[in-house]
Amino acid sequence: MSKLATAAKRLIVGKPFRSDRLSHTLLPKRIALPVFASDPMSSVAYAPEEILLVLSVAGVSAFAISPWIGLVVALVMVAVVASYRQNVRAYPSGGGDYEVATVNHGPRWGLMVASALLVDYILTVAVSISSAAANIGSVIPFVAQHKVLFAVGAILLLTAMNLRGIRESGTAFAIPTYAFVIGVLGMIGWGFFRTFALGEELRAESAEFELAQEHHQLAGAAFAFLILRAFSSGSAALTGVEAIANGVPAFRKPKSRNAANTLAMMGALAITMFLGLLMLARITGAVVAEDPAHQLIGAPEGYEQKTLIAQLAGAVFAGFPPGVWYLVFFTGLILVLAANTAFNGFPVLGSILAQDRFLPRQLHTRGDRLAFSNGILFLAFGAIVLVFAFEAEVTRLIQLYIVGVFMSFVLSQSGMIRHWNRLLRTEEDPQARRRMRRAQMINSFGLFMTATVLVIVLVTKFTHGAWIALAAMGAIFALMTAIRKHYVRVAEELAESDKDTVLPSRNHALVLVSQLHLPTMRAIAYARATRPDVLEGVTVNVDDAATRALTAEWDAQDLPLRLKVLESPYREITRPVLQYVKRIRRDSPRDVVTVFIPEYVVGHWWEQLLHNQSALRLKSRLLFQPGVMVTSVPWQLESSTRVKGKKQRIESMPGATRRGLGTNGSDSSGEGER
Repeated sequence: MSKLATAAKRLIVGKPFRSDRLSHTLLPKRIALPVFASDPMSSVAYAPEEILLVLSVAGVSAFAISPWIGLVVALVMVAVVASYRQNVRAYPSGGGDYEVATVNHGPRWGLMVASALLVDYILTVAVSISSAAANIGSVIPFVAQHKVLFAVGAILLLTAMNLRGIRESGTAFAIPTYAFVIGVLGMIGWGFFRTFALGEELRAESAEFELAQEHHQLAGAAFAFLILRAFSSGSAALTGVEAIANGVPAFRKPKSRNAANTLAMMGALAITMFLGLLMLARITGAVVAEDPAHQLIGAPEGYEQKTLIAQLAGAVFAGFPPGVWYLVFFTGLILVLAANTAFNGFPVLGSILAQDRFLPRQLHTRGDRLAFSNGILFLAFGAIVLVFAFEAEVTRLIQLYIVGVFMSFVLSQSGMIRHWNRLLRTEEDPQARRRMRRAQMINSFGLFMTATVLVIVLVTKFTHGAWIALAAMGAIFALMTAIRKHYVRVAEELAESDKDTVLPSRNHALVLVSQLHLPTMRAIAYARATRPDVLEGVTVNVDDAATRALTAEWDAQDLPLRLKVLESPYREITRPVLQYVKRIRRDSPRDVVTVFIPEYVVGHWWEQLLHNQSALRLKSRLLFQPGVMVTSVPWQLESSTRVKGKKQRIESMPGATRRGLGTNGSDSSGEGER
């Protein structure tokens, strides 16, 4: 089984890397852009659609304000990108928002940011993969009918790719990411050219449909609230920006400058595509509805609503199916790969939190390919749970989305303002002070914009599902606090120097005996080799006849230690041994009791079920007894050698050596059987 598992691991993950190859896994900007920025760039595939879906409640006429909502979202993105360029220069260690909030606001605020980001990374994977299923399902009905199955398979594929290492997965993701960007920009450019240069009229397949208004007199405060909801849904385009701040250590040197430049490139591309798609939606008259079955008027029988980007591709590339297929294929693929932003951000953040003892230490260790494998697996598990829980429906998942990321934005920007204030108190160089003031103004503008969005998101999305994300953040915050308290308590306990410094008076050794066979003889020989002050064999009488036979054989062997028989009227094994050990400790509190337990080493998993169960139960109980040491004495059964067709005799040299015996099967120490 172990060889099969190892072979499967090597097939999926690849050969392990040496630790000194870590520098070879660092990313140049051309690879870092698809690795860390694929999420905000790909969100243009669903963020414009989410704006229209919310506005569809008020009818087709409400779509006219979608470009203006898009402009405000773009303004927020400019503010966030500019602010995070200051973050990566000031804090290049990879802690990102968590480090900024911890240093400038305190550990509790930093932990709040970390909780929000962990939840948001898991949602990023679930939303991106679900959106990919919806886009690909627009042209492949099988995917549309089995979205959950497709999403789970895509998550598992991404997990395997990331387990192979950041550099390798980044190279694999670069081509589809750039193909998507070229496709979307090409569609926008060709659509504008046909409209404004050639004067052609582009019409989406849904352009002639009408929308049934859920509220016939939606006006005033209700309409304003609807606009705010549409804006908060469109703000999903900003998710993933913080991943670059968390991933600065993965960049090549100079790390801060390369990360800042990657942020700028990401922002320019994302804003261009986002606004371009909204404008194309207005030009082509595309119509999307939250509930197509009841809202769409004029749709043919059995009409399946396609995603916005699929409708736009059909209008712009009318008469050229390869163009439509190209865009839909790479949109679906980039949405799958967009989850890679979370697969790179979540494990790094988890590693930093584990290093600070807020998460289990296993999240801080790198795997065979120098990636944080445990964090990758944990993220995949969380995303799969969400996909199942929400049936891979983007509209349902999007309600939980972006709350966490904007909470981290707000705390990060306010932390950066404090950071600049602290530096300005000691900086005397006028030129440096001007740079700091300029950076502080950028962060202040970012704080104002992101705080405004956070309030809007909380107000408009709380009852629609945002409360679930907030509850999850609170639960993770409490869990990490408890983990930290545990690690601190353990460290304090282990640091105490006034305990266990006095040598025990004596060592009272017990060898557990069930039968007088070779494993028992080896355990006795090893126990004698440790030179204990008292050594005795211990057996539990659960069968009178078997016990009499054992004692008779023991006397016949003339072993140099007495056999203690513990009575067990209820045929238990564990409790009599525990009671006897406790009695020894009670009579001699300064003595240490060492219990030697013979155990079989087997070669097949099913053999483990047939052996060692009593030893396992007894060990688990003895470990909680103070002043008691438990020693397992292994005996390798023939199946453990895994040698096919060749049975090794116990008396042979290899087998005897492996078992700790001499060439003729006798005890190699000369103190075994007599």
